[in-house]
Amino acid sequence: MTATDRSLDTAPEDAQRRRRRLLLKIAVAAVVVIGLLLVLYLGCRFLTERPVTYDTMADHFKYGSTRGDLLTGVPVWIWQAMPLVCADILESVTGDRLAPDYRDRVARYSSADDAAERRRALSREGYKALGFLYETDADGRERTLPIGTTQRRSLGLDRTYINCAVCHVSTVRQEPEGPAELVVGMPANLFNLYDFEHFLFECGKSSRFSFLQLAPEMAALGADLDLLDEYVVYPLAIAGLREAINFLEDQAGFSVRQPEWGPGRNDTFTNNKVFLYGYPWRDLVPDYWTTGEVHPENVGTVDFPSIWLQGKRKQRSDGRPMQLHWDGNNDDVEERNLNASLATSALPPVIDHEAIECVELWLEDLEPPAWPFPIDRQLAARGEPIYRQYCADCHGAGGRDFTGRWVGYVTDIDDVGTDRYRLDNYTGTLAANMGMTYAKQPRRQQAHPCPDGTVYRPRQPRGGDGAYGGSPAGGYDEPAGAPATYDSRVAAVEAEEDSYRYTHYRKTNGYANSPLDGLWLRAPYLHNGSVPHLRALLEPSDRRPVTFYRGNDLYDPIDVGFVSTAPRDRDGRGYFLFDTAVPGNGNRGHEGARYGTELPPADKAALIEYLKTF
Repeated sequence: MTATDRSLDTAPEDAQRRRRRLLLKIAVAAVVVIGLLLVLYLGCRFLTERPVTYDTMADHFKYGSTRGDLLTGVPVWIWQAMPLVCADILESVTGDRLAPDYRDRVARYSSADDAAERRRALSREGYKALGFLYETDADGRERTLPIGTTQRRSLGLDRTYINCAVCHVSTVRQEPEGPAELVVGMPANLFNLYDFEHFLFECGKSSRFSFLQLAPEMAALGADLDLLDEYVVYPLAIAGLREAINFLEDQAGFSVRQPEWGPGRNDTFTNNKVFLYGYPWRDLVPDYWTTGEVHPENVGTVDFPSIWLQGKRKQRSDGRPMQLHWDGNNDDVEERNLNASLATSALPPVIDHEAIECVELWLEDLEPPAWPFPIDRQLAARGEPIYRQYCADCHGAGGRDFTGRWVGYVTDIDDVGTDRYRLDNYTGTLAANMGMTYAKQPRRQQAHPCPDGTVYRPRQPRGGDGAYGGSPAGGYDEPAGAPATYDSRVAAVEAEEDSYRYTHYRKTNGYANSPLDGLWLRAPYLHNGSVPHLRALLEPSDRRPVTFYRGNDLYDPIDVGFVSTAPRDRDGRGYFLFDTAVPGNGNRGHEGARYGTELPPADKAALIEYLKTF
């Protein structure tokens, strides 16, 4: 055989080898390309982490993320499914705030074209029983998520959790059948945080909180889950959410042992004790529901405050900032805001400082709405000198003029005489431990844009050489035992660390004198919301209502407060019965000749009429 013949014999084999090599290269290239595309897809799907943002500060406040939804965010479809899967738990938590046929309606499914929308409406109805509020979109439909909740894309899911607005937005009705007007910045008198927490805890622990139970309900709500969702994403998300709910219960579960808070109220600093230094509440907090007892330091329930005109609170008569929180335990607005954000799960490792700073800037000038009813101007003019004599030194010259000798100072508990549970709840040990919060977290010293085109500019460290201690005349005290060089030490710490560390918290011995802007929307009154209206506040405590109902947004312009005598709303759903005999709910104090409770009825009427102008 010649060489030519051998070459002809091997030619087909070489061609086949070349084809096989080519096909192998193509296959390898295809696998690489597919792998890269898969990695790119999975990266885009699961590594994308972004919040929904808003163009206006009002919407940013109502729905913007503090980044707490990164830690404890509930997938939106699961959020919507929870009231339906756990309808019995919701009913046991909310009682007669939920329609009596709710569970029956949840149990009935439909194949109609609008079936998914009906299920979503049922879900929203469940959250409304907890006091959540819903706005409508441009098409007149209720939004998927209520005011005070956020939305963030994280780990392949849209997640939601609460933000600051859940405690600082509510509604007011002027007529029983009239529309509910939304007011941003007022106390959230309808939202029941106590019930929301316990619904979340109990549903999260339920055997029904599983993919097998949640998946059909999510499908009924309109979710279109793919195979990856069904077999990987949601099973893992539910397992992770269980852990997050267990974490929340570890922090806030103490409340189940306390007397029920009712709508519009919260115990802020017991939660801080647990978070900041591991306060063993399971060992130290007695179960009120089995023993009928509470520990004086373990109940600190107060009303949500209003948050308007924060800029004016940055200076009082001596040039220093006003003392904040009900007991005046801090005089730094930024620290107060950071600490409040902890309730939204915006913990130091994840908090979005810029989002919160934009809210802080906006709140400096946020105005409360004016009194919407007629005012007897002649009677109000008679009340103005009465106000100046009895109220102005402590509460300001007017509703927008916060100047006054003791405005923003703390009045000693023996003087004001109001319920002291909240005061005793905030202990010296807690104040000391709060000094470690945000320690060594570098402060971001750069300006940044906010919605509405505003720009937040970072503050400079606060300094000063003046003594912080001292007792002004008239029995009003600054924090007992505060070091004489308090301001200088604060400035030194801030300058040294340049961090977000808390340096302004301290123990006081009374309650702070607050300005009265938007006073008409801040009922019920006193720090614990124990007096339903202004007319009752101007009476001695033995003539104030012992019990009344909370959770009504219908306004009473005569007594100046929300209607508190009706046990049910127009649909038959019940309000919360507030009992002043319950520990922490006492309505005594802020009474006597000095506080105007001994004035003649005509003078009280004139004073109330003048206060309507605030």
